[in-house]
Amino acid sequence: MIPTRAVCAGALALLLAAGMPAATLAEPMDAATRTTVVEAAIRELNARYVFPDVATKASAMLGESLRTHAYDGIDDPERFAGRLTADLRAATRDLHIRVRYSAQPLPPRGVDDATPSPEQAAADIRDGEARNFGVERRPNNIGYIDLRAFDDLGPAAPAIAAAMTLVAHADALIVDLRNNGGGDPATVAFMSSYLFERRTHLNSLYWREGDRTEQFWTEDWVPGPRFGQSKPVYVLTSSQTFSGAEEFSYNLKNLKRATIVGETTGGGANPGDRQQLSPHFDIFVPSGRAISPVTHTNWEGTGVTPDVAVPAADALRTAELLALKALAAKPRGEAGKGALAARIAELDKPASRVD
Repeated sequence: MIPTRAVCAGALALLLAAGMPAATLAEPMDAATRTTVVEAAIRELNARYVFPDVATKASAMLGESLRTHAYDGIDDPERFAGRLTADLRAATRDLHIRVRYSAQPLPPRGVDDATPSPEQAAADIRDGEARNFGVERRPNNIGYIDLRAFDDLGPAAPAIAAAMTLVAHADALIVDLRNNGGGDPATVAFMSSYLFERRTHLNSLYWREGDRTEQFWTEDWVPGPRFGQSKPVYVLTSSQTFSGAEEFSYNLKNLKRATIVGETTGGGANPGDRQQLSPHFDIFVPSGRAISPVTHTNWEGTGVTPDVAVPAADALRTAELLALKALAAKPRGEAGKGALAARIAELDKPASRVD
């Protein structure tokens, strides 16, 4: 099990501010601040990025940009963050890498940087609680979960267990990941466990540190009833579906456990963790890579291709139609057949829309 802060959802978050009082951050950045940020990023890339040769290339690019004064004149922190993001993505082709600016000092990290401090952990839990850990549901004749994030497993597990309990006896399930940017791979495995009856190898993560590979399997036991392995599952995706949400989609697609409906996903498969550079700087370095037990590769740079390609806005209607038509083919009473036929006719209208 990796630390819950080692998430796939994140980005290379370099939250800009160079150990100065927060009030000064509204003022233009100076050359010393730019140099401090870039040099710290170079150190973390070389120490942690999953592909050392790519880290060397990216670091050389950043170093050359400093030497040639390519960043001179960029005194707006937001613009500087955007420029670093573009440069790092060009050098690494890694969409997890992203630079962001924060005017406020970052909460202190734990002594080993990878472990959040009590203050940071409490802030993370409060944020998750405010979003109900990304879990939403709506009543329908088909189970539906709108999952906005795979938050850290510890605090998120009760909400996910409750959501899965609510849909356990549905005839089909739609999991909406169109607005899900990823999260904790342990949470991906936990939620996936409700969709299988037998222990199943979902994914592996190779970590540069320790040259080790960590396997993720479905759980032998989960709180509450399972949805099970025989009923249909549909996963909705968009171009904004990213990282851990892509892993969930990729795993279920390759294990033939779900039908993916929507758009090709963002294409980020390299997990990592945040490392604090100063009271105001934070960097997320991808230090691992996903390895599917089925394909022996991952979705980095390519995304997860849907089984049924439709615009993201039409994915829910399409998935519900697929589910209803599959259910209509099964024996049921006349009343049930009539209700299904009426709903299918309603959804099948070209101008129809499901909110």
